[in-house]
Amino acid sequence: MQLRLDQNKTWSAFPECIFAQILHGGIKRRSFPFIGASLNNVGTATREEQPAGSKFPADGAEWVELLVREVLSASNVEDAKARVSRALEALEKSICVNATAEASQSFQKENTMLKQQLEVLIQENNILKRAVSIQHERQKEFEEMGQELHQLKQLVSQYQEQLRNLEINNYALAMHLKQAQQSNSISGRFHPDVF
Repeated sequence: MQLRLDQNKTWSAFPECIFAQILHGGIKRRSFPFIGASLNNVGTATREEQPAGSKFPADGAEWVELLVREVLSASNVEDAKARVSRALEALEKSICVNATAEASQSFQKENTMLKQQLEVLIQENNILKRAVSIQHERQKEFEEMGQELHQLKQLVSQYQEQLRNLEINNYALAMHLKQAQQSNSISGRFHPDVF
């Protein structure tokens, strides 16, 4: 990044995306160690020249004020470059910390939501397992009843066949009995020795 003094004697060289975030309030208030701590190590910078406070600036306007104060506090161009460079590093760090915190929070929310969905799916799966088990038992009972019905039909068929045979035998016996009775009635009229 290069800083240059423009015609109005002001410094210009913010990366456009950072400058846009500063101006549109994209930087959120967070408590961090003050960026001025890194300014203590600059050759001509003194404690009085550093911006006051123990937090990162809260919004874009405060970041702009910080950068302007740093530039105005500089004793020369090299000092201004160093001060603005450290301020921009702090801004970048603030953006990264905010983005990381937001990403972490978003990840936690998504993770919680996925856990809840997983619990619901597990409950539904257990319900489906029970339903399948009940259905399987009913199917098993139905198959057993079907087999029992088939056996009963076979028994009915066998009993019907036996009944027909018994009816035929009964009819045959009735006919023999009738013939025997007729023979007895004939033999009753005639002398048995005639035969």
